[in-house]
Amino acid sequence: MKVLIINASVRNERSYSRKLTQLFVENWKIRYPADVFTYRETGIDSIPNINESWIAGAFKKPSDRTEENQKSLQISNELVQELKEHDIYVIGTPMYNWAVPSGLKAYIDQVMRINETWKFRSGVPDGDYVGLLENKKAFILSARGDTGYGENEKNGHINFQTTYLKHIFGIMGVKDMTIFSLDNEEFGGEVFEKSKNKIFNAIQSIE
Repeated sequence: MKVLIINASVRNERSYSRKLTQLFVENWKIRYPADVFTYRETGIDSIPNINESWIAGAFKKPSDRTEENQKSLQISNELVQELKEHDIYVIGTPMYNWAVPSGLKAYIDQVMRINETWKFRSGVPDGDYVGLLENKKAFILSARGDTGYGENEKNGHINFQTTYLKHIFGIMGVKDMTIFSLDNEEFGGEVFEKSKNKIFNAIQSIE
């Protein structure tokens, strides 16, 4: 299996989402030593935002794209191909302002490609999306300052992090998704230690 690790935090050693992906990799390697890992950075190394030329090229038939269109889509093509080639996605992301970091959003904009990672079922805009990333599995490893972001919990209505990622990757065809969220970082102390122990143990139990 090929495993793609996507890190989104702008922090390095102080990032808890990176600690989660590192723990995932260590645990996975023990169980599946033959699997291959690829790392994609969206936090420390920036992913370019899409622009007008990107949009013009992405919605054209490949045969109609100009040299400028092709150049604008170069990074996007690489990222899309990377998704297609991997079997498992592991997304490590903090919650910034109740959503995902801007670098991860830029990455998503680059890979949400019509007729590449998704399409309209009828071939024209019909609101019926068909994902083209088949037989993939994703793990979302999130780190958040507060707690209660689950469905019907006190902060569930402002969770634009894991709910967004689940929706977006679902449109692209990834239906098998598991979410682990490390909460309470801003509180620290015993509360945060309990959260860490719970999530760390859960990740170590992944088979």
